[in-house]
Amino acid sequence: MSRYRTLAIITSVILVFDQATKLYVDANFRLHESVPVIRGFFHLTYVRNKGAAFGILADNAVRIPFFITVSTIAMIGIFWYIKHIRAEQRLTFFSLSLIFSGALGNLIDRIRLGEVIDFIDIFWQRHHWPAFNVADSAITVGVILLFIEMWREDRHKQATGPGKNRIESEEDYPA
Repeated sequence: MSRYRTLAIITSVILVFDQATKLYVDANFRLHESVPVIRGFFHLTYVRNKGAAFGILADNAVRIPFFITVSTIAMIGIFWYIKHIRAEQRLTFFSLSLIFSGALGNLIDRIRLGEVIDFIDIFWQRHHWPAFNVADSAITVGVILLFIEMWREDRHKQATGPGKNRIESEEDYPA
């Protein structure tokens, strides 16, 4: 299966789940309404985020063009980079596909609404993590997996070192 077909499948699955959950929350919750899923830990809480992570740039006049531009550039970069990934770098490919999917999901919200619908509210007692959504989760998991893959590749390079794991040839032993 081609890389771009696999990217399209992963993106479609994440995008449908992301947009369906956002549409459900928007249609069935009042803004700031909160419904406990696991009391004292996890609620569905309808909020709208005009900014980036943690509400960064929420009140800035250029936020919408800025976020649309940054998201588009990131997605184009990922699309280009996927072509250059080696076949054995499956985790890198999957990670970038998740990041691409999440960026697209939030981009759709920014274009459609001028802000992003968030609803996953995780907390412990009075310590709340900012609300997030499926697209944010895909981006976060993708970045974590990408860091793990980079760490694994770095460890592999350190273990093999320069010249190790090479097949010796006649060129290695000139006459």
